[in-house]
Amino acid sequence: MDAARFVEHLRTGALRGELAHVQEIAARTASSGETPKSLDPRIEAALGERGLLPLYTHQAQAVDAALQGRDVALVTPTASGKSLCYHVPVAQALLTDPSARALYLFPTKALTQDQLRGLRGLLPSKLASQVEIFDGDTPSGERSAIRRSARVVFTNPDMLHVGLLPNHSLWARLLRSLRYVVIDEMHVYRGVFGSHVANVLRRLRRLCAQYGSDPSFVLCSATIANAGELAERLTGRPAEVIDEDGAPRGEKQFVFWNPPVIDAEGSRASAPSAAATLLETLMRRGARTLVFVRTRRQAELVYMAARDRLRTDDAALAERVRPYRGTYLPEERRAVERGMLEGELLGVVATNALELGIDVGGLDATALAGYPGSVASTWQQAGRSGRAQESSLSVLIARDGPLDQYLMRRPDFVFGRSHEHARIRPENPYVLGPHLKAAAYELPLRDEDDGPLFGEEFAAQAEALGKEGALRRENGRWFVDPSVRYPAADVNIRSATRSEYAVVESRSGRVMESVDEASAFSQLHPGAVYLHLGESYVVESLNIEARTAYLTRSDAAYYTDAREVTDIRVTKAKTAKALRGAEVCFGEVEVSRQVVGFRKRNFYSAERRDESLGETGLRLPPFVFPTTAVWFDLPPDLEARVKQERLDLPGGLHAAEHAAIGVLPLFALCDRNDIGGVSTAMHPDTGAPQVFIYDGHPGGVGIAEHAYAIIEELLDATLGVVEECGCAEGCPSCIQSPKCGNNNFPLDKRVASDLLRGLLGRGSPVC
Repeated sequence: MDAARFVEHLRTGALRGELAHVQEIAARTASSGETPKSLDPRIEAALGERGLLPLYTHQAQAVDAALQGRDVALVTPTASGKSLCYHVPVAQALLTDPSARALYLFPTKALTQDQLRGLRGLLPSKLASQVEIFDGDTPSGERSAIRRSARVVFTNPDMLHVGLLPNHSLWARLLRSLRYVVIDEMHVYRGVFGSHVANVLRRLRRLCAQYGSDPSFVLCSATIANAGELAERLTGRPAEVIDEDGAPRGEKQFVFWNPPVIDAEGSRASAPSAAATLLETLMRRGARTLVFVRTRRQAELVYMAARDRLRTDDAALAERVRPYRGTYLPEERRAVERGMLEGELLGVVATNALELGIDVGGLDATALAGYPGSVASTWQQAGRSGRAQESSLSVLIARDGPLDQYLMRRPDFVFGRSHEHARIRPENPYVLGPHLKAAAYELPLRDEDDGPLFGEEFAAQAEALGKEGALRRENGRWFVDPSVRYPAADVNIRSATRSEYAVVESRSGRVMESVDEASAFSQLHPGAVYLHLGESYVVESLNIEARTAYLTRSDAAYYTDAREVTDIRVTKAKTAKALRGAEVCFGEVEVSRQVVGFRKRNFYSAERRDESLGETGLRLPPFVFPTTAVWFDLPPDLEARVKQERLDLPGGLHAAEHAAIGVLPLFALCDRNDIGGVSTAMHPDTGAPQVFIYDGHPGGVGIAEHAYAIIEELLDATLGVVEECGCAEGCPSCIQSPKCGNNNFPLDKRVASDLLRGLLGRGSPVC
């Protein structure tokens, strides 16, 4: 497509909204590196036949390092040819050492399928047949043959955790001769998921040592600020970082698009609604388009809106758009992937499940319905269009929230700053403890060997498991108690909680999906509308004991939004520092979240996000969990002045809390749902006005700790959100939150500005 011409189309106002910024990214030629001299001629020939020579600079550096046995962390953008950086050294090992084995880990099954073709293409047919996928979709009749004869196994961390490691004796050939472990899309392994994967990799390393191997790790990632640190936290050992991108790229028009203000309060039209309009417009122009949305529900809503608009005059075109979610069944996902690759589909609406490097062919345009939560994900998603060095378009459509609106005013935060830090916390007791049980089941734990491997919390967690009766100590080793059956099966590595709720269609009894325990009450409460494959279902009942929600098909023209209230208690302050006379603390807290009701919102007749069709109360038990938090009070003189002038202290603290939570994802690689907050004019545990920001996962994953470390930067960005918004009293673009359990009351924008200025020492107050 002619991306520049379409940008001019946007400038003319044909679509309602504001062109906040256009970044013209110039085309770039390739920068080549020297092919390692030790490379097998058969591999060079295969690369040459496919037009993959000469290697780009980063490819040549990574291949050379891996061939020399060094661990590598490769950090380059989408479509830069990262896969060759691990395919080539693995192919070299297979061709030159008949016993060599390799293990590939991908975060999604779709990515596993996609990369299989790449490695097989570099190998002679006999070796190519020994490259196999082993995951949950592998037929049981084929599994024993794969264990016996596969030289390379493609799998995912989930299967490694629950299938391979607990049955390591069946995988002795692989583990004994393992030369390479490939970890693709490393940036995905952050938060709770990354913390689990770090422990899975430690379990892998200890079994490799038992069988006499010491594989090299090759990790690939989108651009993040701390690639070396994350690689070391994941594997437990340092890696050589390669971040010089030598790949060519086509010209790209990157547009920041702000939907229009639709009422006197400053509310804007919803980003998903604007995305549906944009998708419809691009499809009518024949542009192959991928729209990214933030949630499963939005994927269904945007798809339904675009499909229905196209149906009014072009039924055939309406059939060429589909939704895509990671929770769909394998055959459903593969059908969409195949439809994109073969050109049958012209438009797809996806969650970040398609953010990764799955080959879906050359796309003309990508649209992001809301900031994805990180600069790294923004570039990953935008980079899905424009492959094959052609001109492309990417559009970031702003949501009506503090973070997105801040970026509309400050695009340099995306185009001119370093990327975010990815945080994991493998020592989280809710993560480490279950993995120690799994590790002891695989091989008895030894203090002298496994203490350094699993970290400083190893001894305390082993003792705790001993008191619990899960482990028993004999002759300096920890064994799993005979009463513990297959402990890996009890650990969901994508959640800090162990339980999931089944989503069941009442009439047929069919299990549609599953939802983790932490999200169950907000998504599956009685009366909730749940969307699946573009169809609406209403939750009839929620059986908490059976952990099952029963749903009925519905034609409801609305969606539901749960309302929660949150309480927080300080259990242990671990560290503190002064900030202009205020105290900033980091420590352990206990959070109680309770769903108390839900709102029905109309998504068909109006673009306005806040249009409510009514509210219903609920009586559900609270979800209580320990985690970590950063909290701060006010300088004494500022607190005294606020009280003396009878300013709205609760409203100011509440507004500052909302804004701070909104911008924290600018500094830590996390989602808005990974964090939460509480504010109060007098907290019972501190006896002072307080703002808390906490990790939204049991045990914490390092986000609050990072917020503590960069508190002044965080408060400075928060002040920018509050003061740069043009509204008078506060709006969804600055201090209002759609998730607020108190219906955004009280809020005081001017007092929030005053408090933040006081904390930052910014001279004259606004109030």
